[in-house]
This record gives sequence, structure tokens and C-alpha cells, in this order.
Amino acid sequence: MQTIRHTLPDDLLMGYAAGVLPQPFDLVVATHVSLNDDARARLAGFEAVGGAVLDDMDGAKLAEDSLECTLARIAGMVPEPRPMPSRGIFPTPLQRVVGGDEDAVRWKSLGMGAKQALLCSDGEATARLLLIPAGQAMPAHSHRGMEMTLVLKGAFRDEDGIYARGDIEVADQQVDHTPVAEPGEDCICLIATDGRLKFNGLLPRIAQPFFGI
Repeated sequence: MQTIRHTLPDDLLMGYAAGVLPQPFDLVVATHVSLNDDARARLAGFEAVGGAVLDDMDGAKLAEDSLECTLARIAGMVPEPRPMPSRGIFPTPLQRVVGGDEDAVRWKSLGMGAKQALLCSDGEATARLLLIPAGQAMPAHSHRGMEMTLVLKGAFRDEDGIYARGDIEVADQQVDHTPVAEPGEDCICLIATDGRLKFNGLLPRIAQPFFGI
């Protein structure tokens, strides 16, 4: 089993449990938790604490027709699809969004063999898949907000270490790095950001509006 060396901090797991993260970050957290037993156990603990807090809260008075209104809303809902089996490299939460595994991704070229696929957005936050060819470096950049990068296949390294399958890097405005895919296998990552990247080089800055990153 792959050893996960880089996991999510507690504050982001608590944010996910409380339902306060934007949808793109929810997707990354859910996918990471699917690959990481430790993160899944910590998340369960935070969810249990949240449930206990709700149990201790005073009840609110309900309107007389609240039951009828609730049942009517349930009747009008479209049932969620049954979870897809987690086969291939994508865990189930990501398969639901992509509609399958790696072969179902609608990639768009970024040049030099790199590809991306936009998955969802929520205000300024976006989630995308990024494929970096083995041995290739991405342009050096910093950030205007938070960036979560979860490795699904292969590995990459930057100034903070090596990230392999299941590892997640959380970067902010203080982080300036140059991710480089490890040799031997293309690297596929699931990335969520809530602000445009700040590229150090001129050419990436010129191309940035066309790629939306």
C-alpha cells in the first residue's frame, strides 16, 4: 500500500465536516480522504463532534406545515446516482464528477505535453485535473489564494519535497515553487484554487488568460 506522507491539516478537515468549503475544495478533500485512512479517521472524529454539538443545541419551533413541506420537497428531488465502484486511479468521489476514470477525462492541451481538464467551479474557486509529462517542470509560480494539489498518479517534487499518490500539498501566498514530475511516469493531479496563479516568467503570464489558471 502507498505510504502517504503529506496529508490535510485538521482545520481543512473541520471545514469540510462543517460544510463551509467551496465545492472544488470539497472535491479534493473527499478524494484525498478516500485514499487516506488517517485523514478519514480524523474526519469521522470531527463529524462526531459536530453531531454532539447539534444534539446539545436548543430545538427551534417548527411551522405547522413543516412536515408537509419537507415531504413535498423530497418527492420532487431527483435521486442521486448509486456510487460508482472505485476502479482505476480515480477514487469514487472523483469518478462521480468525471463520469469515469482516467480514460473519461476531456483533456485540453497546455503545450509541451501538459494537459488540464476543468471539473467544477464555485465563485472564484475551481477544481481541475492536471497532467504533467514525466520529467517535465511546470512554470515557477506563487499564489493569490489557496491551492490544494492531490496526486492521483505518478509523483512530483518541488522545494518542499516529493509528493506521490495520495499525498496532498496545501500552498498559499507564501509559497513560491516549481513542481517537476518525477521521471518514469506521467503525473496526474487534482487541483483546487481560489485565485489565479502568479507566474514568475513572462511567457506563462501571457498565456495565462487562455488557460484560465
